Amino acid sequence: MSIAEAYDMPAARAPLVPPSPPRAASDMNMFGRLKAIRISPIGMWGQRAYEEDIVQGRFFGHSSFILNAPDAIRHVLVDNYENYTRTPVSLRVLRPILGQGLLIAEGRAWKHQRRTLAPAFTPRAVTPLVPHMLAATDETVAKLRAGSNAPVDLREAMQRMTLEIAGRTMFSFGMDRHGAALRDFVMEYGERLAHPRFLDLLLPLSWPSPQDLSRARFRKRWTAFVGMLMAERRAAGKNEGAPARDLFDLMGDARDPETGEAFTDAQLGDQIATMILAGHETTATALFWALYLLALDPAIQQDVANEVQGATANGALDIERLKFTRAVIDETMRLYPPAFLIARAASVPDTIMGLPVKKQDVILIAPWLLHRHEKLWRDPNAFIPSRFMIGTPPDRFAYLPFGVGARVCIGAHFALVEATLALAKMIGAFRVTLVDKQPVMPIGVVTTQPDRSPMFAITPR
Repeated sequence: MSIAEAYDMPAARAPLVPPSPPRAASDMNMFGRLKAIRISPIGMWGQRAYEEDIVQGRFFGHSSFILNAPDAIRHVLVDNYENYTRTPVSLRVLRPILGQGLLIAEGRAWKHQRRTLAPAFTPRAVTPLVPHMLAATDETVAKLRAGSNAPVDLREAMQRMTLEIAGRTMFSFGMDRHGAALRDFVMEYGERLAHPRFLDLLLPLSWPSPQDLSRARFRKRWTAFVGMLMAERRAAGKNEGAPARDLFDLMGDARDPETGEAFTDAQLGDQIATMILAGHETTATALFWALYLLALDPAIQQDVANEVQGATANGALDIERLKFTRAVIDETMRLYPPAFLIARAASVPDTIMGLPVKKQDVILIAPWLLHRHEKLWRDPNAFIPSRFMIGTPPDRFAYLPFGVGARVCIGAHFALVEATLALAKMIGAFRVTLVDKQPVMPIGVVTTQPDRSPMFAITPR
């Protein structure tokens, strides 16, 4: 009997239901919602949002629509995507750290960036980068194995590891000298500047809020840091005529297939910031949640370890044989989606599911809600990796760990390869358990983060 068959048998055992935040009361007023947003937007949604296809409300003078129906999501993100733009508050929060990079660019700028970058992220282009991923992961495993028997902060370990992978795949050099500074930038922004404040929500984008002034000062320091990394990589040189050895080479060589344009230095810096931050932080968080879930579910953890053993020959992992490990990553991103919320503003009037949408109305597509919606998933709050191995796959517009449509994450394949290999290496090397039993709660701060970093015990297999 296969792993998938075993875990699809309802009588086998009750599936793990990891802890999650309480749902908002149905009578929560605007002030309550603002307070919830300040702490974590995940806490502002009530039971209706997990049951209904569309939930209509009001947000600072405009109608808001939470969409959970796949057809409505397709309409906004695919069929009519050019009529829906990022909201002012999302631009306030993301632009200082990502600049005009691919993640937040709009219109012609976005099309130019997407066309130019696409060849650098095909499966064929990612394959030569896999040795960088494996080397950094093996070094992390070796360091953890050589450590004492003291409890380990695996969240920090995964952040260090994915940052090292980001540095090597981007620049072909390790992050020993720069990793601490880069982590400090990420932590500073997440703790001080990523939470929207009241005036961020209220003021037009053209009016800077007090937080915007702090964000501008951060951006000046941040762009100088990224520029220093680019200068160091350029100083290392490139072998003329040799194939690209890292993403920096690939992006530097990239040309828009229609215009022949290359990226300017400023544009290249914004792309590097986007790839390092979006890549390393989201993958580290996904790996943390996967390790947390496997620590809570020893039986599934053992199944992953068994699969890894069978997929290893002469010390090399065959990723094509890591089907269940990949399903654990998929299920982890269902329960803890990297981007918990996609917010759009209507640029022209429209109709969604028969409801009129006016210009500047707010459309919310929340993977956090969508992935736990009671109409779309069996046992939506349970950890059941086998759901991604057998039966009918989820509706393409009901599962959005990387978005969908024209703006689907360009690095999705890269991230899935990295996360699958890293989780396999970790669970193949160690039995992972939690030191304490206090629940770890997800909070929304740009990505779906844990509210604390629990300590783990790791035992070599």
